Amino acid sequence: MQTLDPAAAYQRAVELATQGRRQILGITGAPAAGKSTYAEQLAAQLTADGYQVALVPMDGYHLAQSVLETLGLAEVKGAPHTFDGYGFVAMLRRLKESPDEQIWAPRFDRSIEDSIAASIGVAPEVTLVLTEGNYLLLDEAPWSTVRTLLDQCWYVEVPEDLRHERLEARHRAFGRSPEQAHERTFGSDERNAHLIAATAPSADAIIQPG
Repeated sequence: MQTLDPAAAYQRAVELATQGRRQILGITGAPAAGKSTYAEQLAAQLTADGYQVALVPMDGYHLAQSVLETLGLAEVKGAPHTFDGYGFVAMLRRLKESPDEQIWAPRFDRSIEDSIAASIGVAPEVTLVLTEGNYLLLDEAPWSTVRTLLDQCWYVEVPEDLRHERLEARHRAFGRSPEQAHERTFGSDERNAHLIAATAPSADAIIQPG
């Protein structure tokens, strides 16, 4: 498995965007590894350079906050079973198999902790779809199907102390006390991180954002 610097990763993405048929590039990694930021920056750079790109994150398939509360899952939000994994797989399959359709995907809005339906448009002209999320390489149903729909999948890696620092800051920013933020970071989030880290060997490349 290769480790790609930003320039090499960008060139690889350009190659995918110019294949002549739609490609799907997955970007995965543990919580707060920086995969969302990296995917957004990559999509913006490709778009600025004239490529037809869309970003469809996995986070849009979070179960609704009200559903998580009803099911008693709010405190483990972010675990594999707190997503509509089958819905995400169906969207990827549609993006792959129906490139001539105008497709609309949901977007997760962190300010309200819920997804908004049909917020992300993917036009027929799009030749590269970026999707990012925690469980793109997880080898259990329904997530194991995701890998078969991706043309490539990259794993974003950062030092663990930096990732923990970012994660605690994120939780505090959304209203948790320092103690609650620490407990969440080293509790359910850390269990998820270990699960995700075990999937890294299945990636096509490791990305270490600058």
